[in-house]
Amino acid sequence: MSSEHMQIGEVAARTELSLRTIRHYEDTGLVTPSARSQGGFRLYTEADVARLMVIRRMKPLGFTLDEMRALLEATDRLDSGGELPPAEREALLDRIHGFEQAAQRRVEDLRTQLCRAEEFAAALAARLRPAPDGAASAPPRAGS
Repeated sequence: MSSEHMQIGEVAARTELSLRTIRHYEDTGLVTPSARSQGGFRLYTEADVARLMVIRRMKPLGFTLDEMRALLEATDRLDSGGELPPAEREALLDRIHGFEQAAQRRVEDLRTQLCRAEEFAAALAARLRPAPDGAASAPPRAGS
């Protein structure tokens, strides 16, 4: 095995994805091992790891497998090294820009959810703190 290739276990450790998840992404066509060992083991490169990291970062933002595939196809085409017609290059960059905008919106939505979750956790913690008279403090009533 070449030093530039990694087996799936190392890739799983580096990407913090399970072997099952990596195999699922292979089955769905999102990532393909760059090579196979003589024994048939999947072998991956740094580029494969980078591709899996894109997928891993898209997942918590709620992007679908089809959306992940569309972004990866656009970046693959741009990174292919071949000369692209200006109109095609512009269309690919527009597609990537659309994903960037969607990611920003989803990050803001997650920040809002996190803020609400933190408020809820703080309200529960406040409820558990003893009041000056020794009883648990009551939360403020709705509408007060």
